[in-house]
Amino acid sequence: MTRPSGNVRLKAARVAAGFNSQQDLADALSDHAKRMGIRGLSIGARQVRRWESDNPPWPQPDCQRVLVQLLGQSLEALGFTPPWGTDGPSSRPGLRPPVRGVATALGLPGVSGRSTAAAHPASVATDFHAVTRSHRRLYWSVAPAGLHPAVEAHATLGCVLLREAAEPARNVIAEALAETYLLAGRIEFFDLREPDLAHETFLLALQAAGEADAPLLGSAVIAHMAFIPGWVGDRDAARERMTAARTYARRTHASAEFLAWLDAVEAECGTRCGDTRTALHLIGHAEDVLKDGNAHASPEWMDWFSPARLAAFKGNTQLLAGHLPQARTTLLEALQAMMPGEEKQRTVVYGDLAAVEAAFGNPREACAYAGQALDQLALTWYATGMDRVREVRRALTPHQHERCVRDLDDRLYDWSTTVSVLSR
Repeated sequence: MTRPSGNVRLKAARVAAGFNSQQDLADALSDHAKRMGIRGLSIGARQVRRWESDNPPWPQPDCQRVLVQLLGQSLEALGFTPPWGTDGPSSRPGLRPPVRGVATALGLPGVSGRSTAAAHPASVATDFHAVTRSHRRLYWSVAPAGLHPAVEAHATLGCVLLREAAEPARNVIAEALAETYLLAGRIEFFDLREPDLAHETFLLALQAAGEADAPLLGSAVIAHMAFIPGWVGDRDAARERMTAARTYARRTHASAEFLAWLDAVEAECGTRCGDTRTALHLIGHAEDVLKDGNAHASPEWMDWFSPARLAAFKGNTQLLAGHLPQARTTLLEALQAMMPGEEKQRTVVYGDLAAVEAAFGNPREACAYAGQALDQLALTWYATGMDRVREVRRALTPHQHERCVRDLDDRLYDWSTTVSVLSR
């Protein structure tokens, strides 16, 4: 006799509740979410199918609430395993260790319950953090598809160590684990174009930041989460997440650079939602914050922002607002101010400069900048940079019979670039 496969606990609970199909449960969960006052939550049969698979993903916070309320059982009793593991064989379904900080605020499962601390030397936390730091640096030069599996494996190790460690090593591991998950989420969102996967990873980063009681790191995670709705035009969701990010930043000593970055993130979300006026105001405020400065240093892990990158944000917003002469000037200044190690952002600036020239009706200059972007992408792949080049090519459609545009097509659709684009 063959044993049933998949998450049989959830399937049994679904059938017992009168939902004969996965679509029936999906519809019931979406309707129940509305009655609970949860806005914008839509669950499909595909999601239920993933939950009933052999390795069901840990549901997102809102989904957790709806599942538990509708089916009347805890998540563990429904066949889900917390990403941080359990207390071991003695754990009982429905009992969850207490949580604190960020995890409590967002309804995430806690990691406070853990097995007895293993006899690890004190250097384990330092060594784990050292690898985290190395991955952070490798991100700017190593192909993201190659780095991502290593970062994920490192996070898996961190979860094991976190369950076994005692203070003060445990706090060091938790913060390094939060940074590791944040890096994995950044790769998934910016490089691999997997926003749904990135959202789940950012939630894990947020929980680890809560375990470390690191509000600034939590703020950084939530601000990254704002990009996800912001890039698809969901202004309300992006704004709500930015409000949360700013709230966490106020709970600690945030540097001027960090506060300016929050303005820049909200500005980019606003730009993608069509509100370039507010975005330019936010960027102006960020520039003033950087000029004023303060006594607080930026955290070591914040290596994705600088005045040059703020200028790049500004140039893109000016471009989309139709302020073409200003955009050209700003982007050229940003390009000149960039330091070694900012090659990924450089491809974005080249793409935006190409877009400016295309809008001015200068196809030759546009193709030249697009070619420079492709030169850099051949060395350091960045999906966001390639997106900019492809947008420029669409803008050059009226000039597609010109030699410079055909030459660009030859480069844009060579073997390696085509495979890289289509594989993503």
